[in-house]
Amino acid sequence: MNALAKAIRQLPAPGPSSFLQRLPGRFLLSLCGTGVWLGTLFFAASLTPSLVPRSGLIQGVLSGVAFALGYGVGAGFRGLWRFLRLPPWDESLIGRSLKVGAAATCILIAGLFLWRASEWQNSVRLPMGMAPVDSARPVLVGALSLVIAILGILLARLFKAMARGITHLLDRVAPRRVSAIAGTILAAALFWSIGNGLLLRAGIRALDASYRELDSSMDSGMRQPADPLKTGSEASLLKWADLGLMGRSAIAFGPTRAEIERFTGQPAMEPLRIYAGLRSAGSIEERAALALAEMQRVGAFDRSVLVIATPTGTGWLDPASQMPLEYLHRGDVATVAVQYSYLPSWLALMVEPDYGADTARALFRKVYDHWHKLPRDRRPRLYLHGLSLGALNSDLSADLFDVIGDPHQGALWSGPPFQSRTWLQATHERSPRSPAWLPRFRDGSVIRFTGQRNALAQADAPWGPMRIVYLQYASDPITFFETQSAFRPPAWMKGPRGPDVSPELRWYPLVTFLQHGLDMVIATTTPMGHGHVYAPEHYVDAWIAVTQPRGWTPAAIARLKSHVARRVENQAIEKGEPPITTD
Repeated sequence: MNALAKAIRQLPAPGPSSFLQRLPGRFLLSLCGTGVWLGTLFFAASLTPSLVPRSGLIQGVLSGVAFALGYGVGAGFRGLWRFLRLPPWDESLIGRSLKVGAAATCILIAGLFLWRASEWQNSVRLPMGMAPVDSARPVLVGALSLVIAILGILLARLFKAMARGITHLLDRVAPRRVSAIAGTILAAALFWSIGNGLLLRAGIRALDASYRELDSSMDSGMRQPADPLKTGSEASLLKWADLGLMGRSAIAFGPTRAEIERFTGQPAMEPLRIYAGLRSAGSIEERAALALAEMQRVGAFDRSVLVIATPTGTGWLDPASQMPLEYLHRGDVATVAVQYSYLPSWLALMVEPDYGADTARALFRKVYDHWHKLPRDRRPRLYLHGLSLGALNSDLSADLFDVIGDPHQGALWSGPPFQSRTWLQATHERSPRSPAWLPRFRDGSVIRFTGQRNALAQADAPWGPMRIVYLQYASDPITFFETQSAFRPPAWMKGPRGPDVSPELRWYPLVTFLQHGLDMVIATTTPMGHGHVYAPEHYVDAWIAVTQPRGWTPAAIARLKSHVARRVENQAIEKGEPPITTD
């Protein structure tokens, strides 16, 4: 024995290279079996379809996060088992053999679901008119998922080590279980403060600077208008440079009087678009007052139709929604908007959650107070409009009790976010005979819903004096995301599916929440007419229902739908952009 010990001591000490060679094995042996089981199931479920098609890169990130989440749930359950001092799990040779068999089963499950991933992705792509994929890139998805999962597990172990360190310090002054709970809470608070206070804020500052520069950039393809009726012209109260990139785009790319006359073959007017940018004035009230003054200058209240449009977070007004309305009314339309942010909608909500609603309220109050004082027979019909975050803030701009004595004529809200006030009420109180993705609210005299297929005639009563239309697609995750989907199926999954929703879509606890959360991030990557990309031809039916234009036959409406669809597509090509929303 002494000779053996002496021989062992004479062996060279293991160097860094041999340690690194053993590291993967050590890491694998340290994994929690329950965590690997649940992680594999979460990984497999994440490969099933959701609302929006996913690329191999996006799928790899999602599946890696799903595995890490499942692993964390399993490891947490085992940790709780030990904390409660329940009988230990079998660590004998039989137990280790079961682990090997379980590992092989996990590999088999992962491989089977990766093999079917292409079929599931095609079940989302085909209803949207997209070409099928031959392969869902299983090697890319598997490799990227593995990297993301390992990073997630290592991050969780860092948190665990931090919690243990704090627990050991607290052991000196508190009982073991109390110090363990307190150590976990304090470690979580420290992690949150680091993530929120350092990483998140640094990221927000970087994004803020980037989008601020983008908003102030001058596109060489957009020239200052010479027409004195145009916002930003030399005669305008609002400077061209202060409108921001999205404001200048809204003014520059609308249809002209000549284009409308050429298409309709009838006399038309030059559409009026009034836009106040963030730099136009120093406060919300000043910007709203400037917008009203500009409206009065150009004669907006002399038009037949007046629309208060609330832009998206970046300040963008969707040409797919504005253009059809201006053709339908042969240019006899005035649209006014005030920018409240230059950030994407999700970031604007995070940084300044109330600023958009406050801006929408201020503009509505200025315009409504002036409109309300005009003779009823000599004032335009007043409507509200917004897309996405614009729809949410537009809904918050007017309190029905404040205007009930002299209400505006209605609203068209497209792609309303799932938190939208009126949308939530109408959806929750829908007729039980209607699906959540196309509700029927009461008798349909005030609120109606539509999508790719015109459903606005499906009502039990004729329209009342105020008409509100929601244009929404069943595949829009920004509209149909539910926080409760982590623990129960969303209401829109019950009953018949929407026309562009995969029949293979299923609900899985926690995983579906992750899928739909990611769907919101990539909601504007779908073809036009699906997801969160609203098509001009669908706006035509919605605007007809809301504003009742005259003199349009079914044949002329069909021709208009084709025309505005081509116009929006060509406009995007001219600007060097894909025809998708800029949200």
